[in-house]
Amino acid sequence: MAELARALPWERSERELVTELQSGSEQAFDWLVTHFHGLVYNLLYSALGDPSDAADATQEVFLKAFRGIRGFRQGSSLKTWLYRIAIREAMNQRRWFWRHRRGETSIDAESETGGPVMELPGAGASPFERLAAAEAQQVVRGALERVPEVFRTAVILRDLEGLSYEEVAEVLEISIGTVKSRILRGRRLLREVLEPLLNGRGSAPAPREAALGAPSSAVMREELVAARASEFVWRPVRGGGR
Repeated sequence: MAELARALPWERSERELVTELQSGSEQAFDWLVTHFHGLVYNLLYSALGDPSDAADATQEVFLKAFRGIRGFRQGSSLKTWLYRIAIREAMNQRRWFWRHRRGETSIDAESETGGPVMELPGAGASPFERLAAAEAQQVVRGALERVPEVFRTAVILRDLEGLSYEEVAEVLEISIGTVKSRILRGRRLLREVLEPLLNGRGSAPAPREAALGAPSSAVMREELVAARASEFVWRPVRGGGR
């Protein structure tokens, strides 16, 4: 998708892009979808935790963007505008899920190998490290599910999507002070959920390996998973700017 976005260059300003979108330009809308599809999908996957739900919600976000582009306010950015639509869609999906689908089991949930939602370190990593990174993603994603939505959303936007405090405030339509408060509270709650999980990993080597004086590969993987997951939640708080 990113390669396709580069194949559809848009060399004019975002203001001109918005003007083209509001005039009904198909080329401009194709560029918008192609350029932002991956970002919106990743955000929704982080929020919903299911690839099929995220794909459906992504389609709905761009339909709503197409219908609502005439109401776009100049001065905002298209990215934060799309993220705002996506967050609202995720909230709607979650409310619908709790009303109608609590008893269902997703087929994708068992076959999913881990999408590019949380890009934990590992460029050029070994298969062992890639497996550990995927498992760490699952650990953090599961822990995030136990954080109240109001705090989880702020943490996802800041720590997973890399938005500045100002951008998070624009997406959520709250003050920067409230953003910082929610992120601090969300990180604290996430740490409280993760700590028991991480402290219980990799503490005892397998008997055969213990006799040889070396940890088993399973223990090593568990320790690496714990380290990767802890990198996310114990990272230092970044500055207030971009």
